[in-house]
Amino acid sequence: MKHYKAVPFSDSRYALAESPFSDSRTGIISYVDITPGRFYRLFPNGETRCLELGQPVGAAVPAAEPGAYVLAAADGLYYFTDGSVKRIADLTGRYRPWQRSNDAKADPAGRLFFGSSSMDSAFGNNGDLYRLDPASGIRVVQENTKISNGMAWDRAAQRFFFSDSLEYAVFVYDYDLATGDITNRRVLFPVSDGVPDGMCIDANDDLWLAVWGGRRLEKRSSGTGELLAVVDVDAEHVSSCCFIDENTLLITSSGDGLSGAHDGKLFTCRVEAPAGETHYCGASAREVSL
Repeated sequence: MKHYKAVPFSDSRYALAESPFSDSRTGIISYVDITPGRFYRLFPNGETRCLELGQPVGAAVPAAEPGAYVLAAADGLYYFTDGSVKRIADLTGRYRPWQRSNDAKADPAGRLFFGSSSMDSAFGNNGDLYRLDPASGIRVVQENTKISNGMAWDRAAQRFFFSDSLEYAVFVYDYDLATGDITNRRVLFPVSDGVPDGMCIDANDDLWLAVWGGRRLEKRSSGTGELLAVVDVDAEHVSSCCFIDENTLLITSSGDGLSGAHDGKLFTCRVEAPAGETHYCGASAREVSL
């Protein structure tokens, strides 16, 4: 089995870095720091810009409009363009007071899949997985999740992959591109020695899964769940990953409450795998129906 070793990307540290994306249209790399509510963009010229949202933000997904993003936050979904941020969906009627948005991804048709999770474990770990269709609004597609996390679709747009962290497994569903419906949930593979977190998929339909508490990424077959490779990461809590060029992964981690030399840093790793396609969210600055 192949082993890789990630290296720190920079000296910056984050409380809970997540939701990394690389937008090939603009060259911008983006990610969030969930608990302090910060959204970061790294520009090709080396400039870094940070938006302070003032509340926890679970994900920032590139939109169909180049340079724009949809932010999944504690009280709603926000549409961001440079210098402007607008709430397009108020989620306070759907979320319990102790919940917030967690991970989010756009599907191949531009719909936004996003999950809710608890900010305070005293209320238990509970939430739902939602789908935003700009044409028809928001609906629940998977009830009673524990912590909604990594999401991915295969190249044929026939399967949806989802890590529900405290189920300690990655699930696969049948996926209908025409409707966005997911059905026939089953376990693709369980995860031991850690918690399944964010993930991405490469052009060969292999999954790259961050293992929280496991100091690693796992490369898994999306067909069988077989473990194909491991990326060792010098951080206790590895949270997510994405491809930033054809063969390079960007990896996020959490530093909250940890004192390791690289906890909370971003990492990169060159791997023998081609990057998968990035899907863009079709939502706009127009408010959407709930």
